Amino acid sequence: MKHDIILCDLDAFFASVEQFDRPELRGKTVIVGGSPDARGVVSTCSYEARKYGIRSAMPVKKALALCPEAVLLPVNMERYKKLSEKVLKIFERFTPDIEPISIDEAYLALKKGTGCETAVKIRSTVREELGLPISIGISINKLLAKIACELAKPDNLKTLWPEDVPNTMWPLPVKLIPGVGPVTEKKLNLYGIKTVGDLARFPADGLVNIFGKNGIVLKHYANGHDDRELELVHKVRSISEETTFPQDVFDRKFALATLFDLSAEVGYRLRCKSLRARTISLKLRFADFKTITRDITLNEPFDTESAIYNTVKDLFTRYGDNPPWRLVGVRVSGLENWQQLSILPPGDSGEKEKKLILIRDRLRKKYGFEILYSARKLMKKQ
Repeated sequence: MKHDIILCDLDAFFASVEQFDRPELRGKTVIVGGSPDARGVVSTCSYEARKYGIRSAMPVKKALALCPEAVLLPVNMERYKKLSEKVLKIFERFTPDIEPISIDEAYLALKKGTGCETAVKIRSTVREELGLPISIGISINKLLAKIACELAKPDNLKTLWPEDVPNTMWPLPVKLIPGVGPVTEKKLNLYGIKTVGDLARFPADGLVNIFGKNGIVLKHYANGHDDRELELVHKVRSISEETTFPQDVFDRKFALATLFDLSAEVGYRLRCKSLRARTISLKLRFADFKTITRDITLNEPFDTESAIYNTVKDLFTRYGDNPPWRLVGVRVSGLENWQQLSILPPGDSGEKEKKLILIRDRLRKKYGFEILYSARKLMKKQ
Protein backbone atom coordinates (compact mmCIF):
# COMPACT_ATOMS: atom_id res chain seq x y z
CA MET A 1 0.00 0.00 0.00
CA LYS A 2 1.45 3.34 -1.08
CA HIS A 3 -0.65 5.47 1.22
CA ASP A 4 -1.83 5.88 4.76
CA ILE A 5 -5.63 5.93 4.91
CA ILE A 6 -7.49 7.89 7.54
CA LEU A 7 -11.20 8.06 8.30
CA CYS A 8 -12.44 11.35 9.75
CA ASP A 9 -15.80 11.22 11.55
CA LEU A 10 -17.42 14.29 13.09
CA ASP A 11 -18.69 13.13 16.47
CA ALA A 12 -22.47 13.36 17.04
CA PHE A 13 -22.37 15.91 14.24
CA PHE A 14 -25.83 17.49 14.29
CA ALA A 15 -25.89 17.65 18.09
CA SER A 16 -22.32 18.99 18.23
CA VAL A 17 -23.26 21.79 15.82
CA GLU A 18 -26.24 22.73 17.99
CA GLN A 19 -24.08 22.74 21.12
CA PHE A 20 -21.49 24.91 19.38
CA ASP A 21 -24.13 27.38 18.17
CA ARG A 22 -25.82 27.44 21.60
CA PRO A 23 -23.18 27.36 24.35
CA GLU A 24 -25.89 26.94 26.99
CA LEU A 25 -26.49 23.40 25.62
CA ARG A 26 -22.93 22.21 26.07
CA GLY A 27 -22.75 19.31 28.49
CA LYS A 28 -26.50 18.78 28.28
CA THR A 29 -28.59 15.99 26.80
CA VAL A 30 -29.41 17.07 23.23
CA ILE A 31 -31.56 15.20 20.72
CA VAL A 32 -31.86 16.29 17.10
CA GLY A 33 -34.80 14.70 15.34
CA GLY A 34 -38.45 14.79 14.36
CA SER A 35 -41.57 15.47 16.36
CA PRO A 36 -42.66 12.75 18.81
CA ASP A 37 -46.26 13.42 17.77
CA ALA A 38 -45.46 12.58 14.14
CA ARG A 39 -43.55 9.37 14.81
CA GLY A 40 -40.27 11.24 14.45
CA VAL A 41 -36.96 9.47 14.94
CA VAL A 42 -33.65 10.56 16.43
CA SER A 43 -31.26 11.82 13.73
CA THR A 44 -28.36 12.40 16.11
CA CYS A 45 -27.94 12.78 19.83
CA SER A 46 -25.15 14.12 22.02
CA TYR A 47 -22.87 11.78 23.92
CA GLU A 48 -24.60 12.93 27.10
CA ALA A 49 -27.82 11.51 25.66
CA ARG A 50 -26.18 8.20 24.79
CA LYS A 51 -25.56 7.56 28.48
CA TYR A 52 -29.33 7.14 28.79
CA GLY A 53 -29.41 4.54 26.02
CA ILE A 54 -30.62 6.97 23.36
CA ARG A 55 -29.44 6.11 19.85
CA SER A 56 -29.87 7.28 16.26
CA ALA A 57 -33.01 5.97 14.49
CA MET A 58 -34.76 5.46 17.84
CA PRO A 59 -38.32 6.86 18.00
CA VAL A 60 -38.17 10.31 19.58
CA LYS A 61 -41.03 9.39 21.90
CA LYS A 62 -38.98 6.52 23.32
CA ALA A 63 -35.87 8.74 23.61
CA LEU A 64 -37.79 11.33 25.63
CA ALA A 65 -39.15 8.58 27.85
CA LEU A 66 -35.57 7.52 28.61
CA CYS A 67 -34.59 11.12 29.38
CA PRO A 68 -37.57 13.49 29.84
CA GLU A 69 -35.31 16.50 30.49
CA ALA A 70 -33.51 16.15 27.15
CA VAL A 71 -33.51 19.15 24.80
CA LEU A 72 -35.22 18.22 21.51
CA LEU A 73 -34.25 20.27 18.46
CA PRO A 74 -35.40 20.04 14.82
CA VAL A 75 -32.99 19.08 12.05
CA ASN A 76 -31.31 22.18 10.57
CA MET A 77 -29.87 20.55 7.47
CA GLU A 78 -28.89 23.79 5.75
CA ARG A 79 -26.64 24.72 8.68
CA TYR A 80 -25.13 21.23 8.90
CA LYS A 81 -24.36 21.16 5.18
CA LYS A 82 -22.57 24.51 5.33
CA LEU A 83 -20.35 23.31 8.17
CA SER A 84 -19.76 20.00 6.41
CA GLU A 85 -18.52 21.91 3.37
CA LYS A 86 -16.15 23.93 5.57
CA VAL A 87 -14.76 20.71 7.07
CA LEU A 88 -14.22 19.35 3.56
CA LYS A 89 -12.28 22.51 2.68
CA ILE A 90 -10.03 21.87 5.67
CA PHE A 91 -9.40 18.30 4.47
CA GLU A 92 -8.45 19.67 1.05
CA ARG A 93 -5.60 21.65 2.62
CA PHE A 94 -3.91 18.36 3.45
CA THR A 95 -4.75 16.15 0.44
CA PRO A 96 -6.80 16.19 -2.78
CA ASP A 97 -7.52 12.47 -2.40
CA ILE A 98 -10.81 12.46 -0.50
CA GLU A 99 -13.77 10.08 -0.53
CA PRO A 100 -16.77 11.65 1.23
CA ILE A 101 -18.95 8.94 2.81
CA SER A 102 -21.68 11.11 4.27
CA ILE A 103 -22.27 14.61 5.56
CA ASP A 104 -20.04 13.93 8.58
CA GLU A 105 -17.55 11.30 7.40
CA ALA A 106 -14.75 11.01 4.83
CA TYR A 107 -11.74 8.88 3.94
CA LEU A 108 -8.45 10.61 3.09
CA ALA A 109 -5.39 9.12 1.39
CA LEU A 110 -2.05 10.52 2.61
CA LYS A 111 1.60 9.94 1.85
CA LYS A 112 2.77 6.76 3.55
CA GLY A 113 4.12 7.46 7.01
CA THR A 114 2.35 10.82 7.43
CA GLY A 115 -1.05 9.61 8.63
CA CYS A 116 -0.58 10.18 12.35
CA GLU A 117 1.02 13.61 12.03
CA THR A 118 -1.60 14.81 9.55
CA ALA A 119 -4.48 13.43 11.62
CA VAL A 120 -3.30 15.45 14.62
CA LYS A 121 -3.20 18.62 12.50
CA ILE A 122 -6.63 17.98 10.98
CA ARG A 123 -8.21 17.37 14.35
CA SER A 124 -6.75 20.52 15.91
CA THR A 125 -7.70 22.63 12.86
CA VAL A 126 -11.33 21.46 12.89
CA ARG A 127 -11.53 22.11 16.63
CA GLU A 128 -9.90 25.55 16.47
CA GLU A 129 -11.69 26.89 13.37
CA LEU A 130 -15.12 25.29 13.71
CA GLY A 131 -15.35 24.20 17.34
CA LEU A 132 -16.34 20.65 16.40
CA PRO A 133 -15.11 17.35 17.88
CA ILE A 134 -13.79 14.82 15.37
CA SER A 135 -12.51 11.26 15.69
CA ILE A 136 -9.91 9.90 13.28
CA GLY A 137 -8.77 6.36 12.56
CA ILE A 138 -5.40 5.79 10.89
CA SER A 139 -4.22 2.68 9.02
CA ILE A 140 -3.27 1.33 5.59
CA ASN A 141 -6.75 0.48 4.27
CA LYS A 142 -10.35 1.60 4.57
CA LEU A 143 -11.46 -1.29 6.77
CA LEU A 144 -8.82 -0.83 9.45
CA ALA A 145 -9.15 2.96 9.35
CA LYS A 146 -12.90 2.63 9.96
CA ILE A 147 -12.48 0.24 12.86
CA ALA A 148 -9.72 2.43 14.32
CA CYS A 149 -12.08 5.40 14.09
CA GLU A 150 -14.80 3.49 15.96
CA LEU A 151 -12.30 2.63 18.68
CA ALA A 152 -11.17 6.28 18.86
CA LYS A 153 -14.61 7.70 19.63
CA PRO A 154 -15.42 10.11 21.01
CA ASP A 155 -13.12 12.95 19.93
CA ASN A 156 -9.81 11.11 19.71
CA LEU A 157 -7.26 9.45 17.42
CA LYS A 158 -6.46 5.77 17.04
CA THR A 159 -4.12 3.73 14.83
CA LEU A 160 -4.76 0.14 13.80
CA TRP A 161 -1.98 -1.46 11.77
CA PRO A 162 -2.07 -5.01 10.32
CA GLU A 163 0.24 -6.30 13.06
CA ASP A 164 -2.27 -5.03 15.67
CA VAL A 165 -5.16 -7.08 14.29
CA PRO A 166 -4.74 -10.25 16.44
CA ASN A 167 -4.44 -8.41 19.74
CA THR A 168 -6.79 -5.49 19.09
CA MET A 169 -9.45 -6.70 16.65
CA TRP A 170 -9.82 -10.40 17.26
CA PRO A 171 -11.15 -10.18 20.86
CA LEU A 172 -13.94 -7.78 19.77
CA PRO A 173 -17.53 -8.80 18.88
CA VAL A 174 -18.02 -9.98 15.30
CA LYS A 175 -20.61 -7.22 14.70
CA LEU A 176 -17.64 -4.83 14.49
CA ILE A 177 -17.00 -6.06 10.94
CA PRO A 178 -18.71 -3.92 8.27
CA GLY A 179 -21.56 -5.84 6.69
CA VAL A 180 -22.29 -7.89 9.81
CA GLY A 181 -25.75 -6.68 10.81
CA PRO A 182 -28.07 -8.28 13.39
CA VAL A 183 -29.25 -11.05 11.05
CA THR A 184 -25.75 -12.02 9.92
CA GLU A 185 -24.45 -11.81 13.49
CA LYS A 186 -27.17 -14.18 14.68
CA LYS A 187 -26.35 -16.66 11.93
CA LEU A 188 -22.61 -16.48 12.72
CA ASN A 189 -23.39 -17.06 16.40
CA LEU A 190 -25.17 -20.30 15.48
CA TYR A 191 -21.82 -21.58 14.20
CA GLY A 192 -19.97 -20.47 17.33
CA ILE A 193 -18.59 -17.33 15.67
CA LYS A 194 -18.94 -14.60 18.27
CA THR A 195 -15.69 -12.62 18.00
CA VAL A 196 -13.70 -11.28 15.07
CA GLY A 197 -11.04 -13.85 15.93
CA ASP A 198 -13.58 -16.68 15.66
CA LEU A 199 -14.43 -15.43 12.17
CA ALA A 200 -10.78 -15.09 11.16
CA ARG A 201 -10.05 -18.69 12.20
CA PHE A 202 -13.20 -20.26 10.74
CA PRO A 203 -12.50 -22.41 7.64
CA ALA A 204 -12.99 -20.49 4.41
CA ASP A 205 -14.96 -23.28 2.72
CA GLY A 206 -17.34 -23.34 5.66
CA LEU A 207 -18.03 -19.62 5.34
CA VAL A 208 -18.61 -20.05 1.60
CA ASN A 209 -21.16 -22.78 2.32
CA ILE A 210 -22.98 -20.42 4.70
CA PHE A 211 -22.71 -17.06 2.93
CA GLY A 212 -21.50 -17.77 -0.61
CA LYS A 213 -18.80 -15.44 -1.95
CA ASN A 214 -19.55 -12.98 0.85
CA GLY A 215 -18.07 -15.52 3.25
CA ILE A 216 -14.61 -14.94 1.74
CA VAL A 217 -15.04 -11.18 2.08
CA LEU A 218 -15.97 -11.56 5.75
CA LYS A 219 -12.91 -13.73 6.40
CA HIS A 220 -10.63 -11.21 4.66
CA TYR A 221 -12.09 -8.39 6.74
CA ALA A 222 -11.66 -10.38 9.95
CA ASN A 223 -7.96 -10.71 9.11
CA GLY A 224 -7.65 -6.99 8.37
CA HIS A 225 -7.41 -7.36 4.57
CA ASP A 226 -9.18 -4.83 2.36
CA ASP A 227 -8.12 -3.92 -1.19
CA ARG A 228 -10.86 -1.36 -1.89
CA GLU A 229 -9.59 1.87 -3.37
CA LEU A 230 -10.89 5.28 -2.39
CA GLU A 231 -13.67 6.55 -4.66
CA LEU A 232 -12.39 10.07 -5.03
CA VAL A 233 -14.73 13.03 -5.41
CA HIS A 234 -13.86 13.39 -9.08
CA LYS A 235 -14.00 9.65 -9.73
CA VAL A 236 -17.39 8.58 -8.40
CA ARG A 237 -18.44 5.65 -10.57
CA SER A 238 -21.79 4.77 -9.06
CA ILE A 239 -24.38 5.72 -6.45
CA SER A 240 -26.28 3.08 -4.53
CA GLU A 241 -28.67 2.49 -1.64
CA GLU A 242 -29.75 -0.83 -0.17
CA THR A 243 -31.75 -2.19 2.76
CA THR A 244 -31.40 -5.44 4.66
CA PHE A 245 -34.77 -6.36 6.18
CA PRO A 246 -34.95 -7.29 9.90
CA GLN A 247 -37.01 -10.32 8.87
CA ASP A 248 -37.42 -12.02 5.50
CA VAL A 249 -40.07 -10.27 3.40
CA PHE A 250 -42.75 -12.19 1.48
CA ASP A 251 -44.95 -9.21 0.57
CA ARG A 252 -44.28 -8.01 -2.98
CA LYS A 253 -45.90 -4.60 -2.34
CA PHE A 254 -43.71 -4.02 0.69
CA ALA A 255 -40.59 -4.85 -1.31
CA LEU A 256 -41.64 -2.49 -4.11
CA ALA A 257 -42.40 0.29 -1.62
CA THR A 258 -38.89 -0.12 -0.23
CA LEU A 259 -37.43 0.01 -3.74
CA PHE A 260 -39.37 3.21 -4.39
CA ASP A 261 -37.81 4.81 -1.30
CA LEU A 262 -34.33 3.68 -2.34
CA SER A 263 -34.90 5.01 -5.87
CA ALA A 264 -35.89 8.39 -4.45
CA GLU A 265 -32.72 8.54 -2.32
CA VAL A 266 -30.49 7.58 -5.26
CA GLY A 267 -32.16 10.16 -7.50
CA TYR A 268 -31.73 12.84 -4.85
CA ARG A 269 -28.03 12.02 -4.47
CA LEU A 270 -27.58 12.15 -8.26
CA ARG A 271 -29.08 15.62 -8.45
CA CYS A 272 -27.10 16.88 -5.45
CA LYS A 273 -23.92 16.00 -7.37
CA SER A 274 -25.28 17.47 -10.64
CA LEU A 275 -24.98 14.05 -12.24
CA ARG A 276 -27.07 11.89 -14.51
CA ALA A 277 -26.78 8.15 -15.04
CA ARG A 278 -27.38 5.70 -17.87
CA THR A 279 -27.43 2.31 -16.11
CA ILE A 280 -29.84 1.19 -13.39
CA SER A 281 -29.16 -1.95 -11.34
CA LEU A 282 -31.35 -3.99 -9.01
CA LYS A 283 -29.76 -6.01 -6.22
CA LEU A 284 -31.68 -8.83 -4.53
CA ARG A 285 -30.67 -11.20 -1.76
CA PHE A 286 -32.93 -14.16 -1.07
CA ALA A 287 -33.54 -16.12 2.13
CA ASP A 288 -30.79 -18.62 1.26
CA PHE A 289 -28.32 -15.68 0.89
CA LYS A 290 -28.20 -16.09 -2.88
CA THR A 291 -27.54 -12.61 -4.25
CA ILE A 292 -28.21 -11.42 -7.80
CA THR A 293 -27.68 -8.13 -9.62
CA ARG A 294 -29.52 -7.24 -12.81
CA ASP A 295 -29.22 -4.00 -14.76
CA ILE A 296 -30.55 -2.07 -17.76
CA THR A 297 -28.79 0.70 -19.69
CA LEU A 298 -31.09 3.40 -21.04
CA ASN A 299 -30.61 5.42 -24.23
CA GLU A 300 -30.72 8.78 -22.44
CA PRO A 301 -29.14 9.80 -19.12
CA PHE A 302 -31.56 10.33 -16.23
CA ASP A 303 -31.71 11.76 -12.71
CA THR A 304 -35.35 11.30 -11.61
CA GLU A 305 -36.70 8.77 -9.12
CA SER A 306 -39.51 7.90 -11.54
CA ALA A 307 -37.04 6.76 -14.21
CA ILE A 308 -35.06 4.81 -11.63
CA TYR A 309 -38.05 3.22 -9.93
CA ASN A 310 -39.89 2.26 -13.12
CA THR A 311 -36.80 0.45 -14.38
CA VAL A 312 -36.12 -1.21 -11.02
CA LYS A 313 -39.76 -2.29 -10.80
CA ASP A 314 -39.48 -3.91 -14.23
CA LEU A 315 -36.30 -5.73 -13.18
CA PHE A 316 -37.95 -6.88 -9.95
CA THR A 317 -40.95 -8.23 -11.87
CA ARG A 318 -38.64 -10.21 -14.17
CA TYR A 319 -36.12 -11.54 -11.66
CA GLY A 320 -37.59 -11.25 -8.16
CA ASP A 321 -40.45 -13.74 -8.21
CA ASN A 322 -38.94 -16.06 -5.64
CA PRO A 323 -39.79 -14.73 -2.18
CA PRO A 324 -38.84 -14.27 0.55
CA TRP A 325 -36.34 -11.45 0.07
CA ARG A 326 -33.64 -10.59 2.56
CA LEU A 327 -32.15 -7.48 0.93
CA VAL A 328 -33.07 -5.11 -1.88
CA GLY A 329 -30.82 -2.46 -3.41
CA VAL A 330 -30.71 0.13 -6.17
CA ARG A 331 -27.58 1.35 -7.95
CA VAL A 332 -26.98 3.74 -10.84
CA SER A 333 -23.78 3.96 -12.88
CA GLY A 334 -22.51 5.34 -16.17
CA LEU A 335 -22.48 8.77 -14.52
CA GLU A 336 -22.29 12.00 -16.50
CA ASN A 337 -22.31 15.65 -15.47
CA TRP A 338 -23.72 16.63 -18.85
CA GLN A 339 -27.41 17.53 -18.99
CA GLN A 340 -29.39 17.74 -22.22
CA LEU A 341 -31.62 20.76 -22.72
CA SER A 342 -35.30 19.92 -22.52
CA ILE A 343 -37.18 19.68 -25.83
CA LEU A 344 -40.54 19.51 -24.05
CA PRO A 345 -42.92 22.42 -24.61
CA PRO A 346 -43.93 24.63 -21.65
CA GLY A 347 -46.61 23.02 -19.55
CA ASP A 348 -45.63 19.49 -20.58
CA SER A 349 -45.92 16.89 -17.83
CA GLY A 350 -42.16 16.39 -17.99
CA GLU A 351 -41.61 20.04 -17.14
CA LYS A 352 -44.10 19.76 -14.29
CA GLU A 353 -42.17 16.80 -12.89
CA LYS A 354 -38.95 18.81 -13.02
CA LYS A 355 -40.56 21.64 -11.07
CA LEU A 356 -41.88 19.22 -8.45
CA ILE A 357 -38.47 17.58 -8.15
CA LEU A 358 -36.83 20.99 -7.66
CA ILE A 359 -39.27 21.85 -4.86
CA ARG A 360 -38.78 18.46 -3.18
CA ASP A 361 -35.00 18.73 -3.35
CA ARG A 362 -35.05 22.19 -1.79
CA LEU A 363 -37.20 20.93 1.07
CA ARG A 364 -34.92 17.93 1.62
CA LYS A 365 -31.78 20.06 1.63
CA LYS A 366 -33.27 22.36 4.23
CA TYR A 367 -35.12 19.91 6.47
CA GLY A 368 -33.63 16.49 5.70
CA PHE A 369 -34.61 13.69 3.34
CA GLU A 370 -37.44 12.38 5.54
CA ILE A 371 -39.35 15.68 5.41
CA LEU A 372 -41.32 14.23 2.48
CA TYR A 373 -43.46 11.19 3.16
CA SER A 374 -44.62 9.18 0.14
CA ALA A 375 -47.98 7.44 0.02
CA ARG A 376 -46.17 4.15 -0.59
CA LYS A 377 -44.63 4.42 2.90
CA LEU A 378 -48.10 4.26 4.45
CA MET A 379 -48.39 0.71 3.14
CA LYS A 380 -45.03 -0.19 4.71
CA LYS A 381 -46.34 0.86 8.14
CA GLN A 382 -49.23 -1.57 7.99
